[in-house]
Amino acid sequence: MLHSTSLAWLALATASHAQFDIEHTQYGTSPPVYPSPNITGDGGWAAALEKAKAFVAQLKLDEKAFMITGSDGPCVGNIAPIARLNFSGLCLQDGPLAIRQAVLTSVFPAGITAAASWDRELVKQRGVQLAEEFKGKGSHIALGPVVGPLGREPFGGRNWEGFSPDAYLSGVLVEETILGMQSAGVQACTKHYIGNEQEIQRNPSTVNGTLVDSISANIDDKTMHETYLWPFANAVKAGTASLMCSYNRLNGSYGCQNSKTLNGLLKDELGFQGYVMSDWMATHSGVAAIEAGLDMNMPGGIGFSGGAPASLWGGNVSVAVNNGSLAIERVDDMIHRIMTPYYHLGQDLNFPVVDESTVPLSFFSRANWKYNYTLGPMVDVRAEHAKLIRELGAAGTVLLKNVNNTLPLKKPKNIGVFGNDAADFTNGQYTLSISSGLASGDYDIGTLAAGGGSGTGRFTYVVPPLDAIKARGQSYGALIQYVTDNSAVAVGGLSSLSPTPLDACIVFLKSWASEGDDRTTLIAEWNSTVVVEAVASTCANTIVVLHGASPNVLPWKDNANVTAILAAHFPGQETGNSIVDVLWGDVNPSGKLPYTIANNETDYDLKIVNSTELLESTNPNAWQDDFKEGNLIDYKEFDAANKSVAYEFGFGLSYTTFELSDLQIQAAVSKPSRIPSSSAKIVPGGNEELWQTLVTVCASIKNTGAVEGAAVPQLYVSFPAEAGEKTVRSLRGFDKIFLAAGEVSTVEFPLMRRDLSYWDVATQNWRLPSEPITVDVGFSSRDLKLNGKLTV
Repeated sequence: MLHSTSLAWLALATASHAQFDIEHTQYGTSPPVYPSPNITGDGGWAAALEKAKAFVAQLKLDEKAFMITGSDGPCVGNIAPIARLNFSGLCLQDGPLAIRQAVLTSVFPAGITAAASWDRELVKQRGVQLAEEFKGKGSHIALGPVVGPLGREPFGGRNWEGFSPDAYLSGVLVEETILGMQSAGVQACTKHYIGNEQEIQRNPSTVNGTLVDSISANIDDKTMHETYLWPFANAVKAGTASLMCSYNRLNGSYGCQNSKTLNGLLKDELGFQGYVMSDWMATHSGVAAIEAGLDMNMPGGIGFSGGAPASLWGGNVSVAVNNGSLAIERVDDMIHRIMTPYYHLGQDLNFPVVDESTVPLSFFSRANWKYNYTLGPMVDVRAEHAKLIRELGAAGTVLLKNVNNTLPLKKPKNIGVFGNDAADFTNGQYTLSISSGLASGDYDIGTLAAGGGSGTGRFTYVVPPLDAIKARGQSYGALIQYVTDNSAVAVGGLSSLSPTPLDACIVFLKSWASEGDDRTTLIAEWNSTVVVEAVASTCANTIVVLHGASPNVLPWKDNANVTAILAAHFPGQETGNSIVDVLWGDVNPSGKLPYTIANNETDYDLKIVNSTELLESTNPNAWQDDFKEGNLIDYKEFDAANKSVAYEFGFGLSYTTFELSDLQIQAAVSKPSRIPSSSAKIVPGGNEELWQTLVTVCASIKNTGAVEGAAVPQLYVSFPAEAGEKTVRSLRGFDKIFLAAGEVSTVEFPLMRRDLSYWDVATQNWRLPSEPITVDVGFSSRDLKLNGKLTV
């Protein structure tokens, strides 16, 4: 979500658009599904639903219209108060790693960092502590977590906000995040639903006065179920209060008025009990969007600086009900869905008021809403959260190379620190803007601990790597020398250092990414290759740390003087402390890649749709993106083509070693039916039998090294040909196990029906294969130690 103040854009957002592209042969289709299913209260929400119904019974028609339409107010999104019913309204705030615009809050590690930890418990605690901060600032709804974009394309500008291009890994981590957030009493809003896999042309544009629709993500039914819908099913199972629909079109129809994905897949097939809110200005119709399954229109079309268009909803909803074009029962269900999680999470009981500190950066005019809200004083909500941020930042750091045990460092006395990512911020503590030329130089010197756009956070402080290294080195008398200007390093800036040679040279590189545009390169910016080569040419012990968007390709990785490489992602405010903990061995690295690093940029199958011809086209439906690769993204793409990679999915080194043995496969259910029973209940997440464990796979794991550490054993399955996909491995289990030196433990992988099924397009159901499934257990997608087969 990004909030534009352009009147031209606002006008576009309220225009009417064709549902299907008649000039394009649709790769995927979205047949109409009506009516929008009503909430049932399943999943433990029945009592809260009754409270919601009692509330709705007291509402007047105009009040109902504005319970589903955003209004101006102190938050990023607002549902207005109703004083006569003692309802103080709803406050919605960005975002997935911080309560974005507030002060005295924490900036947590990004989703990509959380994913690289492969640590369910840390990810859940991240969700808890994020929500505690949102609640402390008076926000009922946190606009996150993110599993769309999933990461189909490594150049995607917002991939870092989410977890991983692997649907299984993203599904597990989004589920843990939601459970954590909502246990703290804050509603999670999982986004962006669905197919939002690039930033370019995500919104409509005008070319020579002609309206051109946003890009259409055309996804076939099988790929939709097995890849892009998969993590959203986990989110629904976890009880996410809401989902945010996306800007893009989906099979020709806008994501916020696609009845197949909203009514059919989400509310019917997955049994979703919450509400669907639009992304900001992503609502393109009134009654049509409502009937298609959209429940809340954000931000409501009012309050933007410089003026605003009239809302498509609001008073128009009352008109539609009165003239018979919209059933009041549909409106009531929308509010039932909105208010049920409010009551279920106890938000009607002593919920904190909105913090005054969120107001200065609200894009709503305070003059319009100041009489409707009573704001509370500025509250410091950070508590002891820095401890978890530091721990997760280290846990999400992946050690890619470590020649001759270069790391951990052993108290080197003469340390050089280089690169523009090492220093403190030099251009402010807030990187919302996507149009200020950050990647072209305005953000040159300064550490990169979070990306840009609405997924960013306002830093109260940051611990830059250089400061943390100074503190650690000086604690034992080391000399710390540094050059943080990449241009200076590239033209010989190391010549001023003394004495030489240096014992260790640590180079910090960064890769910018932000909402609003896609990445143009997978090589770290700001002349990074020249910087690494310059340092390595004079330092035989060069350690490279990469911060920012991932994956990156590493053209210097085989340089003999580059002795260690770490992918540290977006660690949040404790970034320097997190990396020092790993460099000096206070933390044994256990991060694993949640994506694949290729040898070259061109090794990835480029899927970003963009061209001069498209940018200049006046065809309203010119932007089409057929997902013809199906499920074959990231490591599945490379495996299917049998292509070599630099570092594979799931890879990550440790300061110790591990061994796997004794694979055992045990059936938990005898002769299960090929498809779930049609009489089984549809619960949040889908047919309840999909979540039943059918098989348990076990293995023995041993720490064979000299120090304690954490292993991440991973289980992959390969389906037989009847599944209709090329035979490639798919992650279906993982665990993080901490072991002392010499310790042996058992790892268990419970495999549910969904894990062992493929989507049968003909019968529109999940089907267990009749032929055996291959099972591999190892330490990455290509480091597989144990092998077996199972038949279900």
